[in-house]
Amino acid sequence: MSESHKLIVGLTGQTGAGKSTVSKIFRENGFAVIDADRIAREVVEPETECLSEIAEIFGSEVINPDATLNRKKLAEIVFSDRSKLEMLNTTIYPYITDEILRLINSYSENGRSFILLDAPTLFESRASDFCDIIISVLADPELRKERIIKRDRLSPEQAQKRMDSQLDDDFFASHSDYIIKNNGHIDSVSEIAKEISDKIKDCYYKKY
Repeated sequence: MSESHKLIVGLTGQTGAGKSTVSKIFRENGFAVIDADRIAREVVEPETECLSEIAEIFGSEVINPDATLNRKKLAEIVFSDRSKLEMLNTTIYPYITDEILRLINSYSENGRSFILLDAPTLFESRASDFCDIIISVLADPELRKERIIKRDRLSPEQAQKRMDSQLDDDFFASHSDYIIKNNGHIDSVSEIAKEISDKIKDCYYKKY
C-alpha cells in the first residue's frame, strides 16, 4: 500500500464478459473509476503523437479522410496477426499508462482513497503493477461471443479472433485476487460485486 493510503483495485477480464456491471457497482460504492477504454480512445484522437506513430507503422490505410483512426481497418490487421497486435500494443500502451498514472495522482491529491482501474488489458499493459487488488470478470465462451457480435456488430469469425487474442481463464484465475463469473444473471453479479467492494473497503478501514 502506498504512503498516501490510496487503494487501487484493478478490474479486468475477457472481452464480452461484462465488466461494466461490476464497474458500475464499484462506482456507486464510492470508488473513483478510471476507464482505460476511454483513455485508449483519447490517445488516438486526430493530431495526437500516438496516432501519428500508428499511421507510420501500419500505413495511411488506417487513417480516415477526416484524420480519425479507422478502427475497423486497424482491427482487421491486428486481430489477424498476433505480431502486429503486439506492435500496436507496444505503441499505444505507454500513452495509456501515462494518463492512468496522471489520473491516479489526481484522484489521490483530491483525497480519493478508493480507485478502480477498469482495464481490459490490465495484465498485457503491465498496469497490474499499479494495483493492490485485482478482480477478473469471466464468462462462458459462447455467451461472450454472442455479446461481442451484438455489441460490436462483428461476424462470428471476427468475434472469435478477438477472443483468441486474449489471455485464457487459467491465467486470469492464477493472477487475480477475486474472480466474478458473469453468465447472464445481472442481479447476482451486482450482489457479488457489492460484497467484494464492501469487503475491500472494510479491510482498508481496519488497516488505516
